[in-house]
Amino acid sequence: MKKTVDVAMPIGPVHPCWKEPVRIKCETRGEKVLAAEVEMGYMKKGIERIMQGRPWQEVMFLAERVCGICSIVHNMVFTETMEEISGITPPERAAFLRVVANELDRMQSHLIANFSYCYTIEHETLAMYLLNERETVMDMIELLTGNRVNTAYMIPGGVRYDLREEDAATMKENLDRLDKNLTRYMKMFDGGPLIALRSRGIGVLTEEDALEAHAVGPTARASGISADCRINHPTYRKLGFTPVVRTEGDNYARIMVRFEELMQSIGLIRRALAMMPEGPVRGGGECKGGEARYSGEAPRGELTYFIRTDRYGRVEEIAIQTPSIMNIDACTHYMLEGVNSLADVTSTFISSDPCIACNER
Repeated sequence: MKKTVDVAMPIGPVHPCWKEPVRIKCETRGEKVLAAEVEMGYMKKGIERIMQGRPWQEVMFLAERVCGICSIVHNMVFTETMEEISGITPPERAAFLRVVANELDRMQSHLIANFSYCYTIEHETLAMYLLNERETVMDMIELLTGNRVNTAYMIPGGVRYDLREEDAATMKENLDRLDKNLTRYMKMFDGGPLIALRSRGIGVLTEEDALEAHAVGPTARASGISADCRINHPTYRKLGFTPVVRTEGDNYARIMVRFEELMQSIGLIRRALAMMPEGPVRGGGECKGGEARYSGEAPRGELTYFIRTDRYGRVEEIAIQTPSIMNIDACTHYMLEGVNSLADVTSTFISSDPCIACNER
């Protein structure tokens, strides 16, 4: 049957609710969205090509510049891929410190994602509360690594700095306050009538469609898929990790999964600090030639690095698969199709927490 389109509506590439430039082209009949297409290419960096031929010591700094929001997980996955190639195992204390850094990174990323969503549906009070809490997490990252963004904290064989006892105590106090505040904000989101009207039943991604689109991370887990790379990570196994899963598949579920994962990250950091043994944080080891494919769980889902190095440790080939490309595809072909109002297009797109910087690396 011929599709009748009233208006082809472009949204973006610059929009006040979006962190990065991207254009969505919607075909509409009345207010209903019949189909959508995402257009990127506004900030291509070519960073994989820049990495080739350089020693791993330089590529390590480039890797965390793929994305300014989730830079720590890029640092972690690159480092653990190099360790996979070279047969290096970090000391146990360093492994727990990596979990602390990675979960703090997840917390600040989830907080800015949920901030953006609340801002998009014009719940500015809750949005500002969440942005304020993100500052506390960024301060904790600085306490641990010495910097807020681009920390270069992890290196093959360990981490750069140990955590002092007084800093660990400050971190525990901050976690207690975050636990209390985030519990309150989660109830505001869960029970707020405005939030319910703008979120429940909007942008539904069924489990079958999520599998078809290869969705990952909170986007997939909000549709009933329990995939999470942390399940197979040896340090997370010691901490008793189980993924957060919901089944509604709508905007509400994706935001609630991130709220619940924030609380889960607080628990993981507390257990990591409690179980962390004394000892060195750098075990040494030499990066060798070889190749490996390795995946870690970024805030938005599975992040995979393929690296091949020569015998001097120079990167001959590197390919990075980031999670947002699959989630944007799921959003374009399933979540936006059939949305009843153009006003819900931006909030549905934001609910998948797209990272354009990762995609346009």
